[in-house]
Amino acid sequence: MKAKSYHRPGGRRGGIGIAAGGLLAALVTACSNTPTNSGPTGPITFSNSACAIGSGTVSIPAAQAELIDCSNGGTTLTLAGNGASYLILPQFPTDQVSDQLVGYSLATGNLAAATASAERVATLRASTRMEAPGGASRLPPRRVMQRQMAFDGALRARARRASGAQRLSPTPSTLATGLSAAIAPSPQASTRTFHVLSSFDPNTPSWTTVTATLSYAGSNVLVYVDQAAPAGGFTSTQLEAFGQLFDQTLYGIDTLNFGPPSDVDQNGHVIMLMSPVVNADTPSSVCASQGYVAGFFDEEDFNNASDPNSNQGEIFYSIVPDPNGTVSCAHSLSDLGLAVPATFLHELQHLIDFSQHVIINHGLPESSWLDEGLSIVAEELGSLYYEQKCPPPSCRTDPTQLFPDSAEGFVQSFLYDSYQYGLLPDTASLTLHQDSDGGFSWRGGDWAMMRWLGDQLGSGVFRRLEQGPDDGVTDIVSVAGQPFPSLFGNFGLALYTDSLPGLPRGTAPLTDRFVSRNLRLLWDRLYVTYGGGADIPLPFPIQLFPVSFDTSTAVMDPGTMSYFRLDTPSGDSTVAIRFSGPGGAPLPAILHPQLSLFRLPPGQ
Repeated sequence: MKAKSYHRPGGRRGGIGIAAGGLLAALVTACSNTPTNSGPTGPITFSNSACAIGSGTVSIPAAQAELIDCSNGGTTLTLAGNGASYLILPQFPTDQVSDQLVGYSLATGNLAAATASAERVATLRASTRMEAPGGASRLPPRRVMQRQMAFDGALRARARRASGAQRLSPTPSTLATGLSAAIAPSPQASTRTFHVLSSFDPNTPSWTTVTATLSYAGSNVLVYVDQAAPAGGFTSTQLEAFGQLFDQTLYGIDTLNFGPPSDVDQNGHVIMLMSPVVNADTPSSVCASQGYVAGFFDEEDFNNASDPNSNQGEIFYSIVPDPNGTVSCAHSLSDLGLAVPATFLHELQHLIDFSQHVIINHGLPESSWLDEGLSIVAEELGSLYYEQKCPPPSCRTDPTQLFPDSAEGFVQSFLYDSYQYGLLPDTASLTLHQDSDGGFSWRGGDWAMMRWLGDQLGSGVFRRLEQGPDDGVTDIVSVAGQPFPSLFGNFGLALYTDSLPGLPRGTAPLTDRFVSRNLRLLWDRLYVTYGGGADIPLPFPIQLFPVSFDTSTAVMDPGTMSYFRLDTPSGDSTVAIRFSGPGGAPLPAILHPQLSLFRLPPGQ
């Protein structure tokens, strides 16, 4: 049985392959001398080589979970039968290996069990419904974000490659108390010059010097507007309201949940610079197909005066209104209101993360996959703020909207990207991706893992993660106080077992559920609104596969999981399964191979 994967442009590839490289050298050698017993003539046989749970039968109550560690060289497991049905997740919860596909086999020694599971999975797939677009709450319009994602990732990747020798350091008082208590804030200049990144390629960057006017001075945010901004932009009243949004609402959302940024320029504020140079970072020819860069944070600004392009302060760069498209893409005031606030929350989290890890603690930047997951959480927190202010049906132009109008600009990343992860849970690594890697799916998966962690440990976990070491897994373990494989196993189950169809949401244990989001509901609404195409093909993206009775090989990336179902025959008291490398050899311990099990309630 070969695990199926979906593919979307720009995402990680799925499919079947054989891993190569030093990691599996011993495994490949062992497999070359192992006979293969496969085919439809009957079940395979395999000797008992128990995973780290002894040799007894694993019996799990309905709607309960169990984690089976197979990193001890064991490959087999015996499950209680008598008609029990199981969700089985093979997983590689590690960040200590290279990002390459690993071959594995999940097989049962019972032909009747494999046949029953194949029939059950086929029935589940055939029952996939197509709901009429008017039959459920609608979602906001989708925003094309490839350009923003690529630009943001390129900046983060360049910062990770750069030496920290030129970095500025905050004053001792700022280290102790954060931005809000910075000493002797300097008077704010009514005009000043800035160096703005003006090339998309981070390997050959260039900067443009602009002159900007201080147009809004709040308690936390200073808004400067480039004097070369096109005509037709803000009125003074509109700019005041725009500045207040960032200063009095958005800044507080990020700093409350992630902590304060540094204050290396000791001005007591984060600067927001709105410049047409940012507009020009997106060629007009790609606006429709790739979207546009709405804003960014540039780590170059933390370099000292020896770097001629450093502005030596905490700065968020934003597009300006350009309704006539004189610079690049046309941007109305409503465009800015939809895109820039969410981008600000995303980039300010990056700025806070970099402040804590590099500027204050003089370490390396946080693992990029964790940093990106937290930045998508920051966007989602903007949505949650408005969702709580406007419960349905208030604040909605259309009463069938799932989100209020004010939340629409904040939902794009966590909603669409997490669905893409649901299509590729076995090939979109949560622990091995870098900022420079393309694709939406791994970003959506890391948001989902951070959202689950926040639901389990409380929103204060995000702030504590910012204070941790620069290694993502070590950081999570330190904050959660639990082994990462255990966290990874429960998170993987929660993606499926939260809100099982037709059952109360509390059927699954709390550790195997989300709290603040119902992903099954959100993904279904995404399908209702936009589904049927290649990128949103199903109401629920996570697909189950039957455990096979042969030795066909599937593949997973380290840091991923796949989803299988096993239905035991009513007349068999036990059913044996094997989780191994191709041909039955043990999987390398460095992968931390494990099986997350959940006994499905009757009727599922």
